[in-house]
Amino acid sequence: MTFMRISQLAGRSGVPATTLRFYEGEGLLPADRTPSGYRVYGEDSLDRLAFIGAAKHLGLPLEAIGELLRVWEAGACGEVKADLRPRIAARLAEAEARTAELAAFTASLHDALAHLDALPDRTGRCDPGCGFLSPASPARGGRPVDVALAPGHGAAAGEAERWRTVPVACSLTGAGARERVAQWREAVDGAVRAPLPEGLRLTLPVDRTARVAELAAAEQRCCPFLDFRLHLDGPYLHLEVRAPTEGTAPLMDLFGPAA
Repeated sequence: MTFMRISQLAGRSGVPATTLRFYEGEGLLPADRTPSGYRVYGEDSLDRLAFIGAAKHLGLPLEAIGELLRVWEAGACGEVKADLRPRIAARLAEAEARTAELAAFTASLHDALAHLDALPDRTGRCDPGCGFLSPASPARGGRPVDVALAPGHGAAAGEAERWRTVPVACSLTGAGARERVAQWREAVDGAVRAPLPEGLRLTLPVDRTARVAELAAAEQRCCPFLDFRLHLDGPYLHLEVRAPTEGTAPLMDLFGPAA
C-alpha cells in the first residue's frame, strides 16, 4: 500500500495540513505513524476527505459528519443514502426558514442604501440632522433597519419573548460548538462592546452584516435562549444579544465581556 506524509496529502487533496490535524483530533481522519513519529495516510484518505468536503458543503456539523463516516465505512450505499436524506431535508427546512428572514432583512438594507443615497452632502459636522443615525425611520415613511432573530420572530405577540422561558441549553456540542465559537470570534473581531440589561451590544462595521446575520440565525436555532437583534446605524452594525440570567455565562463565553 502507498502511504503519504501529511504534506503530500495536503498537496493532493487541497486541504491544509492544519485542517488535516484537526480532523484527526476529532476522529474524522485516522493516521498511522512511522517509527519516527511522522503521520502517514493511505490512498483511501483522499476519498474520505472528498466525503467530508461534500458533507461540509451541505452545511452538516462535524459531529453529524462523523456519524455519517461510520456508515460510509461500512460500504453500503443504501445505508448512507438512508442516513443522509433526513439530514439534508432538515437543513433544507432550516435554509428555507432563513431565506424568508433574510429576504426581509435584505429589503431593509435596500431601504437603508436608498435613504443614504438620497441624503444631501453637507459640509458641516455630521449630527442626527444628517439622518445617518436613523436611516429609513418610520417618521419618513420607511421601514426601520432592525431585525430580530429570536424564537418568537414572526410569531404571535404573546410568544415574542419566549427566549426568556426556554431552557438554557445548546444542542450544538463538541467539535461543532468549538467551530461555531471560532466563527463568532472571527466575525466580531475588533467589536466595541457595551453592556445592556440582560446582555451585550457589539458595534461593528456595517459590511459584516451578512455574516453576523447568518451566524445569529444559526446560533439561535441551537441555543434558543439567546435573543439577537441587528440594527443598522449608518456605517455601523449594532448586534444586541440577550439571555435570561442563567444564560449570562454562556453568552459571555461566546461574545466576551463588555469593555
